[in-house]
Amino acid sequence: LLLRLADARHIAQGATGKPFCNCWVHNGFVNIGDEKMSKSKGNFLTLRTACPSSDDVRAYRYLIVSSQYRNPLSFTETAMGAARGALKRMDRARDMIAAALGEDGSTAAAAAAKEEEEEENPIVAAVQREVANFEAALADDLSMPRAAAALFGVVKAAEGEFKRAKKAEKDDEDADDAPGLDLAGLAAVRDAMERMDRVFGIFYDVPKPRREDGTVDDESEGEDGDDGGAVPEEVMALVSERTAAKEAKDWGMADSLRDQIKDMGYVVKDVKGGEPIVSQV
Repeated sequence: LLLRLADARHIAQGATGKPFCNCWVHNGFVNIGDEKMSKSKGNFLTLRTACPSSDDVRAYRYLIVSSQYRNPLSFTETAMGAARGALKRMDRARDMIAAALGEDGSTAAAAAAKEEEEEENPIVAAVQREVANFEAALADDLSMPRAAAALFGVVKAAEGEFKRAKKAEKDDEDADDAPGLDLAGLAAVRDAMERMDRVFGIFYDVPKPRREDGTVDDESEGEDGDDGGAVPEEVMALVSERTAAKEAKDWGMADSLRDQIKDMGYVVKDVKGGEPIVSQV
């Protein structure tokens, strides 16, 4: 069988030495606001410009993979903000579950499951329903919005358990007698999220950018070790002032503000029909 390498994606996968995929699915056009992205319209963006931080990289990935591939994708700051918020919520749930289960979480959860195997566990039952919904969504022409809803259904089950345990501890006069967390249920949530992530691929550490010679570009990191992707408030304030100046057609003020932003180490890329993109120089 002769496989034609149609584009860079095929070539990249072929270079891994791993089994080739069975099929490719091409998504709809990416729109900036309400317009199709194209160089001729002046609203063309690269991933490096649109995703200056590791949080942005994961958020963009989630935005893409949770959308219906047949439909156009609208790239806006509002959509990216919603994706970032969704990831933070899921990350927080995963961290809380990991802390509750401890280092030997699998052992503790297994022991708890044995104790409750004769009883109906509402969290486990809810997780099983959402996993079934997830698989049904994938089988239905890759209905990823429904798959994402199933993922959040699992997250909500964990959040509800933490809220229940916290309320029970607060209401109980003797905290030692307060009912503990449902470890079996939380372990089921953890396992379901890991299973679903085999499709979504969003729970990972974003690799550091590399230079052309293959060395790691540490200049993109902040002093505390994060990627420094958050734009300072004072810079965003100048961006807002510049946007207002452009709307008022005060081009001189807009240019002056752009220079001030550049002096602070950032550049602004105007996007026709969408929010301006701010990235570090």
